[in-house]
Amino acid sequence: ASDQGMSTCKLSDNGLLQTVELGIQFGKWVLLENIGENLDPALEPVLQQQKIKDGSSWKIKLGDKEVAYDDKFRFFMTTTLANPHYSPEVSVKVTLLNFAITKDGLQDQMLGIVVLKEQPEMEEKKQELVKNNAKYNKELKDIEDDILRLLSADGDILESKELIDTLEYSKKTSAVINQAMTEAAVTEREIDEVRKSYKDYAFR
Repeated sequence: ASDQGMSTCKLSDNGLLQTVELGIQFGKWVLLENIGENLDPALEPVLQQQKIKDGSSWKIKLGDKEVAYDDKFRFFMTTTLANPHYSPEVSVKVTLLNFAITKDGLQDQMLGIVVLKEQPEMEEKKQELVKNNAKYNKELKDIEDDILRLLSADGDILESKELIDTLEYSKKTSAVINQAMTEAAVTEREIDEVRKSYKDYAFR
């Protein structure tokens, strides 16, 4: 553990962000207990490690504050859910460790191993689709954030060339991404159907 110790908190705690802030600033480890399948959006900068260079050190924006970042800081989360299913957007930001193997969880892991052995290209394609979907969703979120930032800026938004260009870029990019995600969803369903044929082997 950190020399500064470890703090524990829950999503329902009023002082959650303050606990995380102090951990970041002083290099404490922070344990967020009993999470569900949905996380507080305010934790996004921490999960994505959105650090900002500040001279020879780093800062991270948490809420409306920029907090000095100590490299000894670590963030852990635990859940009591037997077999949680986190979205690809969450999965790519964290390292998942399962300390309580259930029958369903073990069967799902075994299915992945069997398919990887029998049809490696298909299993690799499925994992690639998961990563791409997360990337597409992040791109759409970034575009949305840019538009909201420009809309809230001072001045006449109708005269903002940057806003007009961003809206035009958003329209084109969103169309491309949505098309790619639609095609990916079809491919993923086809892959899942093929994977089902290996369930009997995985569940033995």
